[in-house]
Amino acid sequence: MKTLILTNRVPFPPNSGYPIVVYNTIKGLLRLGVDITLFSINTNKHRVDTDDIYDPVFENINFHSFNLDTEVNVWGALFNIFSNESYNVSRYFDDDAAKLLEDILKEKQFDVIQFEGLFVVPYLDIVKANSSAKIIYRAHNIEFDVWERIAITERFTPRRKYLQFLARRLKIYETEQINRFHQVFAISEQDRHAILRFGCEVGIEVFPVALDFERYVINTAKPSFPTLFHIGSMDWRPNKEGLEWFLDEIWPDIEKLNSELRFYIAGKNMQREFFEYDSDNLVVEGEVFDAVEFINSKSIMIVPLLSGSGMRVKIIEGMAMKKCVIATSMAAEGIRCEPGKDIMIADTADEFYRSILQCITNPNKWHEIGENARKTVERDHDISTISERMLNIYQKLVSA
Repeated sequence: MKTLILTNRVPFPPNSGYPIVVYNTIKGLLRLGVDITLFSINTNKHRVDTDDIYDPVFENINFHSFNLDTEVNVWGALFNIFSNESYNVSRYFDDDAAKLLEDILKEKQFDVIQFEGLFVVPYLDIVKANSSAKIIYRAHNIEFDVWERIAITERFTPRRKYLQFLARRLKIYETEQINRFHQVFAISEQDRHAILRFGCEVGIEVFPVALDFERYVINTAKPSFPTLFHIGSMDWRPNKEGLEWFLDEIWPDIEKLNSELRFYIAGKNMQREFFEYDSDNLVVEGEVFDAVEFINSKSIMIVPLLSGSGMRVKIIEGMAMKKCVIATSMAAEGIRCEPGKDIMIADTADEFYRSILQCITNPNKWHEIGENARKTVERDHDISTISERMLNIYQKLVSA
């Protein structure tokens, strides 16, 4: 089975949500003998020096990348208003990148070509013109839904109007493209229903985040208590807004509960404002070398997202490390979890306060939830099970 995977960033190293999903997809399919070619847009924002990648997964694929500046600029955004294109998506298309992809398609015949996310869909016409492969679209989230929710929380009226404009353009593009594929993969059952609602007429299956549990080894001697922690990329607006809300509205009351309580926050591109926050019990780590080790060393995971879509990979990782996760309903969206059993849900400041207080005063509670959380992700997110299902669909599509 010869498969080409297209990505909007290089998924090495697998250090955040999108790269982890793609990396584990490739890893699982390689184990099943699939021949993988990867074509990645190497953006300035997430630039990877591909000469410095040392990874057994990387060594077993055919890799191609194209360096591209996808940063937002004022003139590009302004001129885009007078076009019919989605500025969110069009920034990822480049004629030279399309030529490189065309050359790859002419050099090798593929059975399946998988588009990982909406931002590589602008290359769909190139693929269709140069390949007879079955084409799959994998929706990592509902992109326009993310922007609609961000717009709702924006208080500055001109910026809110522009975000709403971007969301409308994105919705038109996203809904128009969905039926141009042979198959759609959604990352959650909620996203599957959303895609069906906006007119998907092709086959659609749910493939959640896959984890290789050999990587998630718990050292019970390391976690310190009482500790709260949050980890996530701070250049993703929903993470930043959610953490600001938690620190402003909830944390001042929480840190009074116990003088030894510490709240650790980590993630790439940590904003200066978090380092300057006035709290002796807040520890800002910035980007950490090993996210799994960071998660292992802390007790209770806080995920206060107020907007977003898809599935939060860091929650899945926290659950895999037997952590008690306290998250908003928005953050837990798409995960087959049961509040009070394998996760704690808090949507208001008062609910976060009560949940954290319960865990601090009753350590057995967060231990129990952590144990159940591990069982849940082993049931739903095992890399072997998910990869075998994906390969079965590949085989059915090719033989049809």
